[in-house]
Amino acid sequence: MPPKASTSTPAGKMPTKLSTPKFSANAMTVLNRRYLQKDEHGKVLETPQQMLWRVAATVAAGDHLYQPDVNTKALAQDFYEMMATLDFMPNSPTLMNAGRKLGQLSACFVLPIADSMPSIFEAVKQTALIHQSGGGTGFSFSRIRPKNDIVHSTKGISSGPLSFMSVFDCATETIKQGGTRRGANMAILRVDHPDIMDFIKVKSDLNVLQNFNLSVAITDDFMRALAENGDYALINPRNHEIVRHQSANELFRQIIRQAWLSGEPGIVFIDRINAENPTPAAGAIESTNPCGEQPLLPYESCNLGSINLAAMFKDGAVNYDHLGYCVDTAIHFLDNVVDINNYPLPEIAEMTKLNRKIGLGVMGFADLLVQLDLPYSSSAAVTLAEDLMSFIDQRALTASIDLGRARGAFPNFAESIYGRRDPATPVRNATRTTIAPTGTISILAGCSSGVEPLFAVAFLRRVMDNDELFEVNPLFEQIAKREGFYSHDLVKQIAHNGSLAGIEEIPMKYRRIFETAHDITPKNHIATQAAFQRHTNNAVSKTINFSHEAGEEDVRQAYLLAYEMGCKGVTIYRDGCRDNQVLNIGKTDKKTAADAAPALPKKLVKRDRPAMLAGSTYQMSTGCGPMYVTINQDEEYRLFELFNTVGKAGGCAASQCEAIGRLVSLAWRSGLPPEPMIKQLIGISCHKPTGFGENKVTSCADAIAQAIHKHLEKTNGRCDHTLIEVNNAFGACPECGGVIEHEGGCCVCHACGYSEC
Repeated sequence: MPPKASTSTPAGKMPTKLSTPKFSANAMTVLNRRYLQKDEHGKVLETPQQMLWRVAATVAAGDHLYQPDVNTKALAQDFYEMMATLDFMPNSPTLMNAGRKLGQLSACFVLPIADSMPSIFEAVKQTALIHQSGGGTGFSFSRIRPKNDIVHSTKGISSGPLSFMSVFDCATETIKQGGTRRGANMAILRVDHPDIMDFIKVKSDLNVLQNFNLSVAITDDFMRALAENGDYALINPRNHEIVRHQSANELFRQIIRQAWLSGEPGIVFIDRINAENPTPAAGAIESTNPCGEQPLLPYESCNLGSINLAAMFKDGAVNYDHLGYCVDTAIHFLDNVVDINNYPLPEIAEMTKLNRKIGLGVMGFADLLVQLDLPYSSSAAVTLAEDLMSFIDQRALTASIDLGRARGAFPNFAESIYGRRDPATPVRNATRTTIAPTGTISILAGCSSGVEPLFAVAFLRRVMDNDELFEVNPLFEQIAKREGFYSHDLVKQIAHNGSLAGIEEIPMKYRRIFETAHDITPKNHIATQAAFQRHTNNAVSKTINFSHEAGEEDVRQAYLLAYEMGCKGVTIYRDGCRDNQVLNIGKTDKKTAADAAPALPKKLVKRDRPAMLAGSTYQMSTGCGPMYVTINQDEEYRLFELFNTVGKAGGCAASQCEAIGRLVSLAWRSGLPPEPMIKQLIGISCHKPTGFGENKVTSCADAIAQAIHKHLEKTNGRCDHTLIEVNNAFGACPECGGVIEHEGGCCVCHACGYSEC
C-alpha cells in the first residue's frame, strides 16, 4: 500500500469510517497508472480511498460559495459513497485534478476559429493550454476561406482550412507527449464549404491528422437535396457568395466511401443540433467535443459524469428510487464543479458560467440488460433505454430547478428557451444530460462502456511468460457456473470465436443475452442510440458497428436511418477497415507490446501469376525524373503486382525501385494488405523537403507509396484482404499490448486504461 498522503482537504480531515472502494484488480491497475497522485519520481502518494475523498471534499466545498458557514463534510461523504460504491464517476480530469494544483476539471471544450491569421494561431495557443490541462478540443474550420481564394492583405491566395488543421495536429502531438491524458481534437467542416470534398478525403492516408476526429456538419438543405437527387450550393465563407453547385448524392457517396474505408468522417446534423440549442441568443453551435456527444458554443466547456446503470439493478428490476437519488446527487456534484473549476482561459470561465452546462450520462447499460435477461437487440431493450433516459432527464431537470431556486438560474436564462417559456421557474443548468463514451471511467466502475453493447464475453491476454490468461465477463462466468456449462475449454473457444454465436453447448437464451457488438445489426445499434437521444439534452456518443463484409450501401442506409430517427450525429466503424488493427489467429488473441507485430492465421502461400491481369499506370514526378508505376489486380480485385520505371535502366535509382517493386509484389501475391506498405514507404525523403510535382514527392519510395494510395482511391479500396483474419479490436495497446476497443470515437484499452480519442 502506498504511503498516506495528507488528509487535509477543504472539508477537513478524511473521516475514519468511509466505505472501502469496490475497485477491481483491473481498476486498481488503471488507478495506479493514471489517476493516483504521484511525486516527481513517479511514486504513488495516495490510496484510492484518499483519491475519492480528495475529489469528494473538494467538490463539496463549492457549497461555501452559496452558504459560507455550511459544514460540507456530510455532502462530501455522500459524494464519496456514490463514487466508492461505483454508482457514479465524474470525467477523468475531475478525478485526476480535483484538490490538486492544476485544478482543471472539465473534459470538453470548443474554441472559435475566424478567418484570420491572428484568430487561427491564437486558437493554436489556446488548444495547447487546454490539452496541457487534460481537456479535449473541438473546432469548426468552416469560417476559413477555401484554398486558392484571394487574400487581399497579401495579394496572395489562401491555403484553405485543411492546411491549418495540420498546424493544430502538430501542436497536439507535441503537447500530448508524456501527459496522463492524450490530447484530442474534433474538426468539423460544413457540408456547404467549397473544400468539403478534400476534407472528406483527407484521411485516406491514415498517417495524417492522427490527433483529429473528423465530422461533416450536415445541413437540412443538404438532406433535402439528397432526397430529391438534386444539387446544393457551396458557399465561400469570406463573402457568403455561391461558388458553385454540387451534387448532394455525389458528395454523400464520398462520405460513405471514406467512412466505409476508415471509419471517418463521422457526420453531425448541425441544423438539428441548433434547433435544440437552449441559448440561441448567445450564439449558434458550430462544433462538438472530440467524441461528438457535447455540442458547445465557442469558448464553452462542459464537465461530465456517468451513472453506472449496472449498479441500479435490485431484486430483478431497475431500482428507480436509488437511480433518482444518484441523479439528484450527481447534478449537485456537477453544478459545483462549474464553480470550483480552474479554467485554462478566462474566456472559457466566462462563457461556461453564463450557461452552466453539465452532462450527466450513463454507463453499464449492456450489463443491466444482462441482469434483466434482455438481449441488447430486443425491442424490450430499446423501450428500456427510452424509459431510463426519460426518467434521468426529467429527474435531472427537477434537480437543476431546485438548485436554481436556491442559487439562481444560469445567467443567460432570461433569453434561453426556458426563460421565454416559463420565466418563473429558474433552471440552474442550460443542459443537464450527455451520454459520453466513458472508456476509462467504466473500467474503474467495472461495467460496460456508455450505452455500447458488450465488446467481448471473453478474451485472451498473454502475460510475460507467454502463458494464456483468459478474462471472462463476470456476469457470464456467474451464470455459466450456475447453469453448469462453464469450462476452461469453453472460455477458450469463446475468446477465439469472438462471441457466443454458433457455440451449441451454450443455451440459446444466453447466446442471445450475451450478444456482442458485432452480433448486433447496425439498425439495432441506431435504434438504441435514437432511444437514448430522445431524452438527452446534448448528444449520444455511440459507435455503429459493421462487419468487415458490409458494403457501402449498408453504411448509406444507416446514415439515412439515423437522420430519420432523430440522432444528432453518427459514427460508424467497419471491422478491419484500418491497417493498424491487430492481425492474429483468434479474434481476441491479444499480444504483448513486444510482439504486437501482425501475425497471420495461416502459412503464407504465393499465388501463381494468371496469364492476364488488369491494372493502371500512374505517372509521378520525382527528383530522378518521371516515374511510371503500374499496379495490377487479379479478376477478384486482389492487388497482385507492382512495376515501376524511373531514370535510365541499370542506374542506382532504377535498381532500388525495381527491388521495392519486387518486394511489394511478393507481399501482395502472398496476401498481405497494401496499407502497411504505404505507411512504411510514404514520406521517405532523399530530395528537397518540399518535394517534386503536384504531389510533393520526396523520394522514389514516396512516389511508389503515393501511387498505391492513388490506386486504392481510384478503386474505392477494392482489394481483397480475406486471406488475413482481422481482429475485432482497433489495434494493440501501445502501453500493455492488450486489446483496443473502438467506441464512441475513442480507442480504449480496458486492461490498462490507455485511451486515445
